[in-house]
Amino acid sequence: MAHIRHGRRKRSGRGRPRTGPGTGRGRTGRLTARRALRREVPSTVALLADERDFTAMRRYASFTFDDHARYLREMEGLLRALAARGVHTAIALFDPDGYEEFCAEARIDPDSPASRTRYTAETAAAGGTLTYDGQPIDRLVPRLIGAAEERATLEYATALLSRAGARDDLVRAASERAAAALRAVLGAAGPGTHHLVCSVPAGGTSLVAVVHAETRGEHPARAAEPGAQLFRTVLACGIATRSPGGIVLRTSAPGQRDRVRGWALHDGWLRPLSEAEVFTAYCTDAETGEPIPPEHGVEYRAGIPLTRPEDIRPAGD
Repeated sequence: MAHIRHGRRKRSGRGRPRTGPGTGRGRTGRLTARRALRREVPSTVALLADERDFTAMRRYASFTFDDHARYLREMEGLLRALAARGVHTAIALFDPDGYEEFCAEARIDPDSPASRTRYTAETAAAGGTLTYDGQPIDRLVPRLIGAAEERATLEYATALLSRAGARDDLVRAASERAAAALRAVLGAAGPGTHHLVCSVPAGGTSLVAVVHAETRGEHPARAAEPGAQLFRTVLACGIATRSPGGIVLRTSAPGQRDRVRGWALHDGWLRPLSEAEVFTAYCTDAETGEPIPPEHGVEYRAGIPLTRPEDIRPAGD
C-alpha cells in the first residue's frame, strides 16, 4: 500500500494558482491592488487654523487633541504622508460655528468623527479649498485664512450687488463697467509688476479686494484669477451703490523705485487722484485714520486719467 502523506499535496509549478496585482486573487494581490487604488482616491482635509476655533472644538469628547501647536504638527505630518503617496489633497478651513449649524440642520451628532468628515466633504464641495503642494504649515495657514476671507468677501459683495440693483440689467451694467475700469487701470499701468487694492465702504464695513498683474513685453497687463473676480465684484458693488471707494496701484520694476497711483470712484467711474491725495490715502491707516510714515523708496504719483466707456469711439469712426 502506498504511503499516504498527511497535509496538502505538493503542486507542480505548472498547476500553481497565479496571484499578484493583475489577478485580484490572493492576499498579496488584494493588498497591492488596494494600495494602487488608494493613489487614485483624492483626499480632503479640514484644518482648524485658529487657536480660538481649536479651543471651541475641544468641547467634543471625540476630538482628542488638547494642544493646537501639536495638532498643527500632526496635521503637517499627515499632509506630507499623503503627498508622498501621490495623493491629491484639498485643504479647507474648519469653522466650528458653521459645523454646529450644519449638524443641527442635518440632525446629526456633532460629537462624532463621522459628522466632522461629512462636514468636511460638504465644505469642500461648496468650494473654498486649496491644493496642498508641500508648503510648510506656517505658510499654509495664512493662505488658507486669506482664501476663506476672500470667499466671504465675494459672497457678501455679491449679495450687496444683487440688492443694489432693482433690475438685473443694472447689476450687469455695473459689472461690465467694473471690468472696463480694471482693464483701463491695467492698460495705463505701464511696464512692471502691479499690485492693486480696491476698497469700498459698504454696510458699516469695508470691502477690500487685492489682485496682482504683470506686464510682459508689449502685451498689456492682465489680472490674475481668481483674485480678479473678487476685485471686479467689489468694484461693481461700489459703482452700483455710488460708494466713495477707490483703487490704489503700486508698480514695481527692476532698477526703479516703486510707484504708487490712485483713483476714486465718482459718478460711476474712476477719477484720478492728485499726487497729494495719493500720498494722503497711502499714508493713512484705513481703520484708525491715523497717519502712517511714508515708505522709503516709494514715489507717489497722480492717477492717470481714464477714458469713460461711453466716450470711447469705435474703430473706423
